This record gives sequence, structure tokens and C-alpha cells, in this order.
Amino acid sequence: MFIRNETFYSFRKNYPIISGLIVIHFLLFLWINLSLWTNGLIPFGRTIMQWGVGNNGAVAAGEYWRLITPIFLHQGTGHVLFNSFSLILFGPALEKMLGKPKFITVYIATGILANIATFLLTGPFYTHLGASGAIFGLFGVYLYMVINRKDLIDAANAQIITVILVIGVIMTFINPGINIIAHLFGLIAGAVIAPLFLKKARPFYMHTFEPAKNREVTFNPNRWRKRRIIPTRTIFRLIGWIFLFLVIAGIISRLF
Repeated sequence: MFIRNETFYSFRKNYPIISGLIVIHFLLFLWINLSLWTNGLIPFGRTIMQWGVGNNGAVAAGEYWRLITPIFLHQGTGHVLFNSFSLILFGPALEKMLGKPKFITVYIATGILANIATFLLTGPFYTHLGASGAIFGLFGVYLYMVINRKDLIDAANAQIITVILVIGVIMTFINPGINIIAHLFGLIAGAVIAPLFLKKARPFYMHTFEPAKNREVTFNPNRWRKRRIIPTRTIFRLIGWIFLFLVIAGIISRLF
């Protein structure tokens, strides 16, 4: 479910919603930042940021579109890369299992609910942007599957998503500048609405996939050599050490 081995062509064909979201992320990111870097040579970049960023005071004044637009906006390079990479890893299985209309509905709905919670539970001058609330909404759907729909996710993938979710929540409280409310309420929103969207869902492996484009067949002299298979336990141990390192790095950066 979470191992990506598609080509660019097959990924785009199999997961059009996620592909579209990634394009929107980077187009808006480049548009805004190129406009800032060129001092307005590329028009409307500042306008997009000013009118799209989440702003509690503006929402209170009736600018309700700001509950939606922050989901698609990112400013820092690390921010857009991390959220887009998370979407590429964890979105495809849900896009297939839910179907395109339900997937985009869950994504947008959990993002909006996370932003509503941010508006209600933070100060009047609080500003925010990013897709993290919607991505944690997807994690909330997985959390519901792990707990109540074990027919949709096998034990190995359930373990992977549980580890990543725990680390994600820990990093939410450790790293500065993160919208904690959006992360937590995005997660809760995803878990709450999951039963409505998973009624007719089928496991990921039962879906059909667009194959990669045919390529010229070439002879590989090593094709019959026995491949070395890495034990699952070793993979999980490696993932655990990597995330432990990230947690320690986050704690140190918070202290200093």
C-alpha cells in the first residue's frame, strides 16, 4: 500500500487526484515565491498569498474562503516538499479504495474542519497555511481502518501507519511553528467521517491499475540471479531508527 514503485506515467494514470493536488501545490508555491523573488515581475503572487492565507481575523470578518485556500498554499521549500511527499506516499491507497470523488471530498472536508478548529481555538491574529490538516485527515481514515476495519488493511501496513502516525503526533508537539490544532483535529475529523466513506470500500490489492508504458525489451544477464530479500523485521527496525533520529533532532532543535 505504501511502497511506491510506479513510473511517472502509471502514477499519473492511477492516481489523478493526487497528481493534480501535487501540481497545484508546486504551481502555487512557485508562483508566489517567484513573484516575491522578482519583486512583482510575475504578477498576483503577493495577492494570492494575502488573500489565500488562513487568517482568523479575516475569517471572523466574513472571508470564509480562507477556511479552504490555506489547504493548497505553502511558503517554505521544506514545507511543500514534506506535505507533497507525504501525499505521494499515503494518498494513493485511499484514492483507489475510496474512489476519486470520495477521496477528494475526504481530503477537502478534513482540511476545512481542521481550519475551522484552528479558527475557533486559536487567537484572532493567528495565521496559517499548508495541507497538513488534510493529510492528517487521511491518517485519521487509516486510524479508523486499523481499529475497526481490519478487513481493509493487513497487519504489516497497519503497523507501518501506526508507527508513522505516532511519530507524526510526537513531532507535531516538538517542532516549533506547527499548527497543532489543525494536525489533531484533522486526524480526529478523518477518523470520525471514515465510516461514512468506507462502507463500500475494497482492499487496495483488489483494485485494477494502469500498467506502465511498454518499453523495449532488453536482455539482462543478471536476471536469473537470486535476489537478496530484506526481512520485514529489518525494514521496520530501520524505519524505527530513522524516526527516532528525527524525534531526537526535533527535541534538540527545540531546546537550542
